[in-house]
Amino acid sequence: MYPISKDPNREHIPIPGSQEELNIFNELQDAFRMQFELIFPDRLARKTILILPSLTLNQEILTKLKGHIYYEERLLCLLMLLRMPETEIIYVTSMPVDPVIVDYYIHLIPGITGFHARQRLHLLSCYDASHTSLTEKILARPRMINRIRSLIDDPSSSHITCFNVTPIERTLAVRLGIPVYGFNPDLLDYGSKSGSRSLFKKNGIAVPPGFEYLKSEQDICHSLVQLKMKYPGLQKAVLKLEEGFSGDGNAVFTYPVLAKNEELTDIMIRQSFTYHLKVIAENTSIPQYLDQFSRMGGIVEAFIAGNIKNSPSVQCRINPLGQSEIISTHDQLLGGEDAQVFLGAEFPANPAYCHELAETGLVVANALCKEGGIGRFSVDFVSVLEEQRWKHYAIEINLRKGGTTHPFLLLQLLTDGNYDSRKGTYKTASGNERFYLASDNVVSQAFRGLTPPDLMDILMHHDLLYDSSRQEGILFHLMGALSQYGKTGILCIADSKEKARGYFEKILRILEIECQ
Repeated sequence: MYPISKDPNREHIPIPGSQEELNIFNELQDAFRMQFELIFPDRLARKTILILPSLTLNQEILTKLKGHIYYEERLLCLLMLLRMPETEIIYVTSMPVDPVIVDYYIHLIPGITGFHARQRLHLLSCYDASHTSLTEKILARPRMINRIRSLIDDPSSSHITCFNVTPIERTLAVRLGIPVYGFNPDLLDYGSKSGSRSLFKKNGIAVPPGFEYLKSEQDICHSLVQLKMKYPGLQKAVLKLEEGFSGDGNAVFTYPVLAKNEELTDIMIRQSFTYHLKVIAENTSIPQYLDQFSRMGGIVEAFIAGNIKNSPSVQCRINPLGQSEIISTHDQLLGGEDAQVFLGAEFPANPAYCHELAETGLVVANALCKEGGIGRFSVDFVSVLEEQRWKHYAIEINLRKGGTTHPFLLLQLLTDGNYDSRKGTYKTASGNERFYLASDNVVSQAFRGLTPPDLMDILMHHDLLYDSSRQEGILFHLMGALSQYGKTGILCIADSKEKARGYFEKILRILEIECQ
């Protein structure tokens, strides 16, 4: 546990989770409304942004994600905010970010010299590569907290932006005395698998048939039997851990073939797990998964099948003034067992249904707004084409900056454009339409040993750096994961989806050739 004392700059520190801490946090969040209204619209206003890319998620599941510590680099896209000449950015990571990567992002900032941007960028590191979340690492280091506090010139014009907000981010906000642009941890249940389903059903949004708030193996077996009884033609069901993400908390159950007049029972389900339950996460056995389910809880829902099936998502934002808006729509690219693993996304989503997604997203946003929610979130769907019409099933709410957040942020900050949720189109400030393909999961054994400087050499040699004059090209993230894991992220921006795909295929070919 992190210490709650030995802070020489504070006479008294509220106990984490105490009513006193909650009251202080709520006061900070209430004051954030005025900051948002008066300071945010002014690009010349002095402000400080603490970027906290901590993946404060279930560590047992997170460790299954290869190179997860480098996912802290995904929010480096927010360095584009340094284009506002009076804005200071504090960026904290577990381990230092390679200067080549920092230089790469600073080079992209429009209208500001690199020298000017660097003067206002403060990079801090805990020098701690352990599996503990970044926020816990900071809280365990009072001197780091003091260092961050010393860089905050005026708390009334400062805020924290996070990957996600949990009680420990709330504790850090109180320790620093600045608000968070994100969801109050009291609303975290809405981001769980069960909480998402409950909110969808309460607001008349279609969900796959299933059961939520399950706690045990017995609950799983009973729910699988009930699903099959109600939907005899059902062939598969999906088990999901409450805190699972990127598909790694899922398992797919294939129903056994029954003999004529044979009745499915809870015992039969339990005995069939060995052959009929497939866990998505690597190196996780069925007993281990069922143990996780019993400890974390989860849901069981029908596997939605279809000859033509997509997995779109809609990104929404609720600002501190209580205003909801649709930020973007994507068609997610999924892989792995029964397409349960998030690989990437194409933007924008299919024009045949992006407006419908936006309408549903607003329903969810307004429901969360009534609960006091602020910040970015996304809603994932499974969509099936049935009789020339798309049928959408809401799957989950992600109260965090997910895999579709940073690509869109980078596009928007580079082009000053906006997404029209009614037309399903994105146009730059100059009125040109843009599309992209993005992936966090570009992996090859051939890429292992490739360092960020090596990657920069390859990009420059093949003239593959993003072209700001055309507002097109290829951008990289997660570069720090290349050498050890052979893994990186790619964003390909173009004036058509076909061209963006072409960029993606081209860079993969070049990397494979260069790494032979």
